[in-house]
Order: sequence, then C-alpha cells, then structure tokens
Amino acid sequence: MSIFDTPLDRRGTDSLKWGKYAGRDILPLWVADMDFAAPPAVLAALHRRVDEGVFGYGQPWPSLAAAISEHLASEYGWAIEPDWIVWLPGLVSGLNIACRAVEGEVLTATPVYPPFLSAPRLSGRPLKQVDLVRRDGRWQWDLPALAAAADNSRLFLLCHPHNPVGRCWRRDELQALADFAAARDLIVCSDEIHCGLILDADKRHIPFASLSPDAARRSITLLAPSKTFNIPGLGCAFAIIPDAGLRSRFRRAMEGIVPHINVLGLAACEAAYRDGEAWRRELIAYLAGNRDRVMAAVAACPQVGMSPVEATYLAWIDVRGLGLADPARHFEAHGLGLSDGADFAAPGWLRLNFGCPRATLIEALRRFAAACQAT
Repeated sequence: MSIFDTPLDRRGTDSLKWGKYAGRDILPLWVADMDFAAPPAVLAALHRRVDEGVFGYGQPWPSLAAAISEHLASEYGWAIEPDWIVWLPGLVSGLNIACRAVEGEVLTATPVYPPFLSAPRLSGRPLKQVDLVRRDGRWQWDLPALAAAADNSRLFLLCHPHNPVGRCWRRDELQALADFAAARDLIVCSDEIHCGLILDADKRHIPFASLSPDAARRSITLLAPSKTFNIPGLGCAFAIIPDAGLRSRFRRAMEGIVPHINVLGLAACEAAYRDGEAWRRELIAYLAGNRDRVMAAVAACPQVGMSPVEATYLAWIDVRGLGLADPARHFEAHGLGLSDGADFAAPGWLRLNFGCPRATLIEALRRFAAACQAT
C-alpha cells in the first residue's frame, strides 16, 4: 500500500477545493491541489519553525538560496547565482508583475492556466492568444500563427510544463521558441511550477533559461515548491531573472504591492528542495498510475478523448462530442466537480485533477463514465 492511498478527510476544513461543494455529493477534482499530506521532511521543518514561537518579519537565509541552487543544478544542470532569485508570495503574483514590468502587448498559447489570460488585462496590457494545435495526438505550438500575431508583442507567457494539456516541452521545441523570441526581441516569462511533476521516465524538464545565454538574458522563470510538494497554501514562490536590468524592472514593478514572504513557506521551501526527493519519486510513480487509469477510462467512453499527459497531475479532456451546453454543470449533476475549459479559453473541454488517493479516483471515474452515458 502506498502512503498516497491514505485518505484525508478535507470536508469541513479551510479547503477551497472541498469547500466549493460543501453539503453536496460532488467529488472535487478541479483546482490544482492534491489530496495528499505534505512530505514528512516539510512537516518536520514546519514544526521546528513553529516551536521557535516568534513570527516577526522574516527574510530568506543563505542555506535556503543554496538549497534552490543545488536542486536546480542537480535536477536540471542549471547553474544560477543567488542574486538572480526574487522572492514572491505566489506564482500568480509573478505573472502579474511580469506583465507590469514589460511594456507592450502580451502573447501566449491557449488553452492555458487562467491567470495567463487575466494578468495582462489586470496590468492594462493587450493580449494576443494563439491556439495550440494537435498533431499526431500531441499538443504543439503553432509557430507560424505565433509569428503572425507577434507584431507588437514584447512579452511571451510560457507554460512549461503546460497546464492544462500536460506537455513536457522537448529541447527542440523550446529552442524553436527561443529562436522565435530572439528574432522578435521578446521577454519570455516561463511558468515552470510543474517542473517536478514529469510523469514519463524518458522525458526531462529543461528550464527555458538554461538553453543558451541569450535565452537566459530574456527570461523570467517562475518557480515554487507548491505543486510538486502540495504546499500551495504556504504562499512561497520565486522568480529567477539572470539579467540585472530585467531583474531591476521586475523589482520596481513589485514595489508597494508585494508583501513579505510567509516565514513558514520559506522553511517549507528549503525542506522540500533539500530533503523531499524520495517522497517526490514515490509521488511520481503514484501519479503515473493514476494517469494511466484516467486515460483508460476516457478511452472507454465514446465521443470523448484526451492526449497523453506527460507532466502535471491534470488531464485535459475533450467532451465536445457529447453535445453539452454546459459540460461542467452536467458532470456536477453526476457528482463530479471538474474545471470548466471555458476558463482556459477552450469551451467544451474539462480539466480533471488526478492528484488524489486511488480509491477516490476510482469512484470519480465511475461517475465520469455515468455522466458520459447520460448524454
């Protein structure tokens, strides 16, 4: 039995995920929040920090920056300098700050995580969206369409790995994007929060900034331990910005609106990167098993489909063939709460979070099949 089979009852707690359907028999597989306890090393670090008994203003410390640097070097062969790190209270803050720091039009590829769509608007920046395309069952960028839309763009928002389609972008794909950015002098803000969740042994995350000195110079990389180690509520993320001028612009855009980082989040961050690897490897094996169950269940239902999930714990499911006016509401009526594709700029699709105990997923997939059959 896996440690991830242990059920956690989050009903009646502060859980946003479970509170959405309080009092209703609906399994919530929507927001990207796993139903697993945090790693033991993280819990131990939090207990030690709480036992100090003082929660004044805090600041990052040298061993924390070292843990991040060592993790990035060992996992991805990416060498960074400590002064490249800019601390943030969350990754979504980083997306909004990037849009404020870089003047001009913003470009991104859809479907995509909803804050990619809202951050430009909230920053007063025009947004151009270009749809991803599926070729040979795999989601890909449409580089000709991106080129046609990029005339006035200065910032490209990259989701890497991609939420919601689950792509782990290959080196050649990333290099093509880097060449595109160089030709048009784009800054690339790369959301790499799911980089620790590559599910296939034959694939590897490659940080965009690690491609070349030019890619590094034009990059803002957003990272956090929150998704991999299931600690999003601790409010701790960071940007890595190698170029001093761009880093200065980013910091100026933060002034007066970005708070200090949660001291518990900082403690958890160091523990996760320094001591969480064994737990993460067990998690990856468990999520891969869940992914396979989801793919089999979707394949068994006529008129719905999905592409392979290479990374994340999120399945992107095409239910347009069911002819539903409101897919999310239909599945809720059958006891399953999923993310509405319309929020990702793709009506007719649903996102399913399979980061949950196997027993929960089995029941969820039973309800999924029943909802499909009821159309």
